[in-house]
Amino acid sequence: MAGQIKHIIDTIIEKRSRGNPTIALTTKTKFIFKGVNPDRFDHTSADDPGLIARVRAIGAEMGVSV
Repeated sequence: MAGQIKHIIDTIIEKRSRGNPTIALTTKTKFIFKGVNPDRFDHTSADDPGLIARVRAIGAEMGVSV
């Protein structure tokens, strides 16, 4: 299933920001600081199990479970 990484990142951003655009931007910035640029992924991106685990770990650090 392609695009799983994009879906996970979007879910983390939505849950953390709760509609607040400032927090959404801050969350994207935190992903970039952790080495994952959310803008590089789309719904056709290949799913890498290592990257999926890394994105989930970043989400857990932010207090969001996916």
